[in-house]
Order: sequence, then C-alpha cells, then structure tokens
Amino acid sequence: MTPLRHLTETLRRTTGRATPASDPQPLRVDADATVRVQLTVNGRAAEVDVAPRVTLADALRDHLGLTGTHLGCEHGVCGMCTVTVDGEAARACLLLACQLDGAEIMTVEGLGRPDDLHPLQESFGRHHALQCGFCTPGMLMSAYDLLDHEPGVRAEDLPEKMSGVLCRCTGYRHIIDAVADVADTHPDAVPPPRNCGHQALLPRTTLGGPGAAAEDGPSAVAAAREISLPQSEPTVRIALEHEVGAPPGEVWDVMNDTERLAACLPGAELLADHGDDRYAGRIRVALGPIKLAFLGDIHVTERDAEHRSLRAVAQAADAGGGTVQADVRLAARTRPDGAPGSVIHAEADLFMVGRIAQFGRSLAGDVSTDMFAQFAAALDAAARGDEPAVAAAPPSAVAMLTRLVSSRARALRDRLARR
Repeated sequence: MTPLRHLTETLRRTTGRATPASDPQPLRVDADATVRVQLTVNGRAAEVDVAPRVTLADALRDHLGLTGTHLGCEHGVCGMCTVTVDGEAARACLLLACQLDGAEIMTVEGLGRPDDLHPLQESFGRHHALQCGFCTPGMLMSAYDLLDHEPGVRAEDLPEKMSGVLCRCTGYRHIIDAVADVADTHPDAVPPPRNCGHQALLPRTTLGGPGAAAEDGPSAVAAAREISLPQSEPTVRIALEHEVGAPPGEVWDVMNDTERLAACLPGAELLADHGDDRYAGRIRVALGPIKLAFLGDIHVTERDAEHRSLRAVAQAADAGGGTVQADVRLAARTRPDGAPGSVIHAEADLFMVGRIAQFGRSLAGDVSTDMFAQFAAALDAAARGDEPAVAAAPPSAVAMLTRLVSSRARALRDRLARR
C-alpha cells in the first residue's frame, strides 16, 4: 500500500476524519485569515492559529517549536516527518493542521528526554543506528508505531515493516538490529513514551504570523503584550561569565537602569516604556547574508538589589514570521579571587523559530558568546562613566567571524597546553 493510501485509510479508520478528497463540506476561509486549531501534542494541550494551507509538519516546527519532526521530500514518500495521530503513524507533511482539530499527536520529542531516553532511543545509540541523523526521528516514530501494534515482531520481518522510512547513509542494518533488540527485550508491549506531560504546550509566537512587522510605527508599540514562554526544551541554553574592571555596585547601577542597560546590547533599541517594568524594543541580528530585525516586548520580572541580579523575559518576531522568546538572568558579582572589578554572569534560555533557528545550536551559542562579550565590555564602560562602544546597528559579520575564530583558536591552544 502506498504511503498516501495508507495515510488515507488510517485517517478514515482511526480518527473518523475525512481526507480533503472525500470531505463534502470543505473549510472556507479568507485568503489572509487563519484557523484556530486545538491539539494535544505529546500529552500537552496546544492551540495554534494557522493558515488553512499550513501542514501539520510546519505547525509542529514553526508554531510549536518541535523541530524534531524533519521534512524531507514533502510528498509523503521518505517518511522523515512520521508522527502518530490518534495512535496511528502518519506523514505530517501530508496532513493539514486544520484537519486535526482535537487530535492527539505524538512527535519524537514525546518519546524521551536527554536525561531519560526511551528504550528505542537508547537502542539506536547502542547499535549505532544513526549516521547523519536526519531520518532518525522518522525511524524512531515508525518503529514505535510498529512495536505498539505488533509487539514481538520477528526480526526477519523488520526490513519490510520498516521500509516506510528511507535512509541514505546507514545501510539500514544497524537500524533493524536496534528495533529487533527492543522487540526482543519487550515482547509483550513497547514501553510507553517518557516525555508526554500534561501542562500546556504554548505556541512559540504571540505576535502573529507572517506580516507581524518589525518596523517602526505607533501600532507596533501601542501596548504591552503578555509574554508566555514555551514548556519545551530551549533551542539554545547559554551560561556565560565575563570579568570587568568596574566594581559590582557600579555595574548594578547600570543594570538597574533599563535604558542604560539596553544601550549596552549590540543592535538593540528601546522603543517604548509601558510602565510596570514592561518595555517594547527592537534588536537587529546579522550574520553574513542573514539580516533580521526583531520587534517585541520585554518584561523585567525580578530586580534584586541585594544580590545585584535581575531576570527578564522577552518575545519578539521578525517580518518573515520568525520568533524568538527568551528567559534571561543577569548578575553582577564580586570576583572570587578578591581582585578589583566584578564578574558579570548571564544565563539565558532561547526559543527560536524561523531563519534565526537555522543558525543551529553551536553557531547560535558562538554568536551569543560574542554578543555577550561585547555587551559586557559596553556595560563595563557605562559603569565607569564612558559611552558604551556599541550602536543600534547589528555587529559586523566579518568582525564577529574574526572574533569567533580567534576564540576557538585560544580554546584549542588552552586545551593542548593542559595535556
């Protein structure tokens, strides 16, 4: 049975939802309108506003930040985007999100967490059943569905049973071994998923979809918006420290003044003060040909003068529909060796969707490190009474690349020196 026919039969049999070809009452909306869809994703309630043409795969990736669902052929052939819909495997690229109001979805993120892997994930690692890793989410979800419906499946049947997901680099042998191992170890039933919770899974956008302009204008900053961070794992998590010459008290004076603090962040502008420690701002990010401008909201949720620390949450969108949400913690501390100056400590959880997420974790971490170094230097200068050496324009990509290469070289030299 072809994947498309299998999907059609699965939807009719298990969900009672008709496919577009057999639906006698098609959904009708304006060309620029969206449809509100309520889902349960990995055991969590989720609600998204999407255009009717948005596929389930794009809704999961771009609206909920669940990028474990990979897109390959987008024709239902390769199986990379396999998820379960109401307990049955389905191609997320062939389903429209608006078809699935009320459905229960499980993605590869629901199988397990890095600190609590599902037996299938452990087996894939143990048997070296992944190489580039691009097909792995589809393989894992297909294997879970197979073992859920046919526990104890025979190893000799697995090449045919697992043929719905294509792999271009492993040769399949290790994948079959990994699935067979779990089938043998758990012959009665596949273990349940390890990361399906019950709290709300909040969409990674609160500023609208494409067309949420990152431009100047009174409507863009007319009112503060509520900020709700996703419950999923962040795209990037950073923890950085930087030593500066100014004492902690003077650094805190700058940190506690939002306008002075914003002036220290490369590419950032404070556009409006809404009161109650809520602000509107813009930040520009540039790396080579990728140039983005994010307009959004900041809420300083904690200010602790005794410990010279603050916490802020932020959300922003660019004109292309990309979003960034952040939970940022800053602190100015005395140096542990008792020397003059202070240590600026920063921690941040970043949730990114769209082109900025294409930077990847490693590059995003490098860019964050570079921007924090510039921020710390500007904060030090402001604390000592000098003008911060940053501007509202995004930092130079060439200069950033030079600093990244230099920092990587220094790190390598330090590692070699310690051996």
